[in-house]
Amino acid sequence: MNRFDFLRPASLAEAITAAAVPGSVYLAAGTNLLDLMKIGVTRPERVIDISRLPGLDRIEWLPDGGVRIGALVRNSDLAYDARFAAAYPAVAEALLSGASAQLRNAATVGGNLLQRTRCAYFQDIASACNRREPGSGCDALQGENRLHAVLGWTEQCIATHPSDFCVPLAALDAVVEIEGAAGRRELPIEALHRLPDAISATESVLAPGDLIIGLRLPEAAALAGHARYVKLRERTSYAFAVVSAAAMLDMDGDTIRSSRIALGAVAAKPWRAHAAEAALVGQRANRETFETAATAALADARPSGDNAFKITLAHRILVRALTLASAGTPKVMPALPASPFPEQHAPAPKGDLHVA
Repeated sequence: MNRFDFLRPASLAEAITAAAVPGSVYLAAGTNLLDLMKIGVTRPERVIDISRLPGLDRIEWLPDGGVRIGALVRNSDLAYDARFAAAYPAVAEALLSGASAQLRNAATVGGNLLQRTRCAYFQDIASACNRREPGSGCDALQGENRLHAVLGWTEQCIATHPSDFCVPLAALDAVVEIEGAAGRRELPIEALHRLPDAISATESVLAPGDLIIGLRLPEAAALAGHARYVKLRERTSYAFAVVSAAAMLDMDGDTIRSSRIALGAVAAKPWRAHAAEAALVGQRANRETFETAATAALADARPSGDNAFKITLAHRILVRALTLASAGTPKVMPALPASPFPEQHAPAPKGDLHVA
């Protein structure tokens, strides 16, 4: 690990000023950053510790029924907040399906949004990677790529975004609050992460020195009773998704009034499935309807390498997520959150997560 300067600003304004110096990075929990520093992928000259900045670790309920979540709120604290889990059960399920309990206890909401890809070529400094070194190429294109993107990829980059948390956030139209040298601004989460284009594989629209300070979720009571997040992974715990899906339904009996759907691990950003949502409006909640919606969601999917199977898996996981959501949100968090196996409905080992 290279030598670097370590700063601990006392205020948000001081942190923004410090980050304006080239070569600076923010440090919150460091669950992703420190790993990348150790393997030489990231070599900052200045590390700015924001973990003790005041006011960024709060969950605040808004007058309109929505919620504001500070960027330094811990993943586990948010998932185990009973009111939050009841209002946004698919988000809580996604949070509890990510990483290990130890990491969830440390990792922050803001850091989760900005996770770097887990592509092996990005993490290997001997490999060509446009994300790590723009213009160097993409060794993943001709390499081991079975877990890479099937939507929105280009010859510049075929990596996927690793977050579970961001998938239901995208479905719910979360808004990200950002502070930077140009002042404070807001972005819909769909606009935060970038797809690779012909020129760049830059991961987000954040400018150097920008800091995520929080995010807001709109009121979603109509969706809370039929909301699930389903994640398929190569081992049941402590693994990133091969594919995942968030599905939330507003039901009138067995008829779908509206829905919110997003896919994970299929692109360089959480993939909002607007076409699938449109296909569900006014339809009966049954297998045929869900198959039609999944086909619409993946209409533009294409393999980026040895991963055509991911398109089939994503289709099946979305059908499974819609089927589970239509059956109703469980009264307690499943013992294995986000597992595709519906029989796993024992109470979680910590906290009261009743959501019905």
